[in-house]
Amino acid sequence: MASKAAPVRPVAGAAPPPSPPHDVAELETRNYPLMIIGVMAASLLQILDTTIANVALPHMQSSLGATVHTVTWVLTSYIIASAVALPITGWLADRIGARRLFIGSVAGFIITSMLCGLARNLEEMVAFRAMQGVAGAFIAPLSQSFMLDATRPSRHAQIMAIWGMGIMIGPILGPILGGWLTETASWRWVFFVNLPVGIASLAILIAYLPKRPQRARRFDITGFLLLAMALAAFQLLLDRGAQEDWLASAEIWAYLLITLSATWMVVIHFATARAPMFERALFADRNFTIALAFMVVIGIVMFAVMALLPPMLQTLFGYGVIDTGMVLMPRGVGILISMQVSGVLMRRGIDARPVVASGFLLCAFSLWQMAHWSLSVDETHVIVSGLLQGLGMGLVFIPLQVSAFATLSPAMRTDGSSLLNLFRSLGASAGISWMTVLLARNIQTSHADLGSHVTAATGSVVDFSTTDRFQTLGDTAMVLLNAEVNRQAAMIAYIDDFWLMMWITLAAAPFAFLMRGNKGGRAGAPVVLTE
Repeated sequence: MASKAAPVRPVAGAAPPPSPPHDVAELETRNYPLMIIGVMAASLLQILDTTIANVALPHMQSSLGATVHTVTWVLTSYIIASAVALPITGWLADRIGARRLFIGSVAGFIITSMLCGLARNLEEMVAFRAMQGVAGAFIAPLSQSFMLDATRPSRHAQIMAIWGMGIMIGPILGPILGGWLTETASWRWVFFVNLPVGIASLAILIAYLPKRPQRARRFDITGFLLLAMALAAFQLLLDRGAQEDWLASAEIWAYLLITLSATWMVVIHFATARAPMFERALFADRNFTIALAFMVVIGIVMFAVMALLPPMLQTLFGYGVIDTGMVLMPRGVGILISMQVSGVLMRRGIDARPVVASGFLLCAFSLWQMAHWSLSVDETHVIVSGLLQGLGMGLVFIPLQVSAFATLSPAMRTDGSSLLNLFRSLGASAGISWMTVLLARNIQTSHADLGSHVTAATGSVVDFSTTDRFQTLGDTAMVLLNAEVNRQAAMIAYIDDFWLMMWITLAAAPFAFLMRGNKGGRAGAPVVLTE
């Protein structure tokens, strides 16, 4: 049963009243704790599936009869389908009902996960992964909006800390769980693992998920088609760019032109259309628009780092899959700690702006530490920098979410959540692609630079004038020397990526003070924003 509570409105310089009459949840549920568990379980499964299949690709390749290049469509199809479907979450929720859409999405995600595990060839796998991407696209924004609507405003910071744990820890646990399942069972269990947890989550949601009122809303077919073209072309540009040598390929030029043209037309359409897909009031909210930009930064830094570290640790340092997971686990611990701390700070009325800026500075410091690594770095340094980075991300995420939703009406929360998740996803895709391209190019550059100094005149460990005499042994010595140059060049390339991400994070910190700050008050009071 919905409560007609008025949304929190900004009041310049006013302290929150001692007993706020508007501190009431928008939606009521018969069992609030169990509903939260069901929503979180569904959200965590969807986030896990964005990364859990990555480590199983080599096993899928041989089993499905795919090539190195075609097997990547298992990931690409999921990403593109999810990105295209995500923006229509708000319209579908209003049209068929948010409860029906959420339950249907979870059910669809379970069924498509089972189909992915049963796929017999690459064509089936790509089709099932695309359907899984569509079903999973609605889960994250709906889970966030339902958790906000079912929680009274004074506890929004705390509930966002709980939701954020699944969002931020999922990408960390995904490769670890995927690697363990692939090694101990089969790559098919990467998808079958969704079934027991998903079914339990579905049962809870059917029993306790509250209903949200429906409202008539026109579907912006022009805006959707233009946005879908822009998102699909952008994702194809990122995923196919490395294989096709970027702008040396006509295919990549086509994707780039479609992305730019469709994006320009989307902006013009949304600014002038009578009933655009997203209400213009969303983009008129200062905190929300700044949060969108910060979500791109979070996507670049967090997801790019998590994409770079596992191959670096396994290839250059010789870590196994399980050892890599154990070394990276403290990052998740840091996120858990700082999310709870930032949730408490928000409930006590601490201004969100310095908290967000401090989180970005802490992340920048951890990346500065990583930029000083070498091939002799031990696991302690990896653990400490990961812990600090997790602490920084947690300090950014929760105050940012609370500030972004503080002045949005409940009717716009689903649209707002879908946009925040979309921008985070786009930042992650762009960041991973960008850093991977820079890594590959810097490895080549560094290898050429280092190789030019490995000569007999520089005191090399190999006497090049005598290698021909030893034939096979001489060739082996040259191979070993080249391998060491490759290792050093790769380490330099990783360091260059860490430096770049550090500067991006550092540059983002001051922009936190462009947001409107929340006026401090006693614990338990809703967030009230001021200039």
